[in-house]
Amino acid sequence: MMKALILTNDRSNPLELREVEAPVPAPGQVRLRVKAAALNRRDYYISRGQYAAIRYDSIQGSDVCGIVDAVASDADAAWLGRRVVIDPGFNWGASEKYQGGDYGITGMQRDGSFAQYMLADSTSLYAAPEHLDDIEAAALPLAGVTAYRALFSRGQLKEGESVLVSGAGGGVAQFILQFAAAHGARVYVTTGTEEKIEYAMASGAAGGVLYHADNWSAELRGMSGGIDLAVDGAGGNGIDSILRSLNPGGRLVMYGSTLGRPEGLDTHRIFWRQLNIMGSTMGSPRDFAAMIEFVQHHKIKPVIDSVRPLTSILEAYERMRTNAQFGKLAIRIED
Repeated sequence: MMKALILTNDRSNPLELREVEAPVPAPGQVRLRVKAAALNRRDYYISRGQYAAIRYDSIQGSDVCGIVDAVASDADAAWLGRRVVIDPGFNWGASEKYQGGDYGITGMQRDGSFAQYMLADSTSLYAAPEHLDDIEAAALPLAGVTAYRALFSRGQLKEGESVLVSGAGGGVAQFILQFAAAHGARVYVTTGTEEKIEYAMASGAAGGVLYHADNWSAELRGMSGGIDLAVDGAGGNGIDSILRSLNPGGRLVMYGSTLGRPEGLDTHRIFWRQLNIMGSTMGSPRDFAAMIEFVQHHKIKPVIDSVRPLTSILEAYERMRTNAQFGKLAIRIED
């Protein structure tokens, strides 16, 4: 038996910590003894019923660092006892350009990491970066691969360019900031408080503006000289301000839309300034492998907002609801 956080169809109590049977690996799978996990915005939206094809009585959690403690075939025996992270996406498909129709993400479509044990495909395993502890390694996978694809595979970031990271404080945005700075870009942020601007600058940002300020795009252009690449996960009415901050020929990569659709968009600005708008979702296995290599080469450490035991995981959901975090909300499953 094991403890696991179960998604229920009771709107008054959507998440419940239960004792359930520990999983047994099938051929091609291994079992992890989970050391640590981390919360993503996706987990919060699923718990609120704001996600497609919700599967109840499933275990949430896409991020994990664990020890392989059981395998189903001799071919995977070399993984036994190793500390690993997993690529949370599966069935990406044949094209590097986009995910296929069978693509899924661990942590609902498949039972996830908010449990003492979980299953993973052996092909999704990667040795946890040695310079990261269990908590830091667990905070890396989903947000890390999303940030890497948006910034490099889609955004084609070049050294010396100016980059705007919107909503600094969230997990993906924090990785975009760190990755861009490590690559030699000048990084600027938008965020909701002066304190978070200070945190961002301590992580490598050159400056930042408050997204609720009037005409913040003009302030940003003044301090940056204009933005070459903007990466955004919020959408909403702030998109027009982001476009105003871009230099001619600039790029905007969107990896989410937490604020929904914009009420209006200056399409004249898009064509006249020859702007490029791209979408990005998670990342391919190639993106994930490249992200792990990038993190190891630059010795990047995820920013951790706070750490809680599995028994207090609902406190992490509440902190995410209020947008109070700066960095990743981590869960310690096993000491």
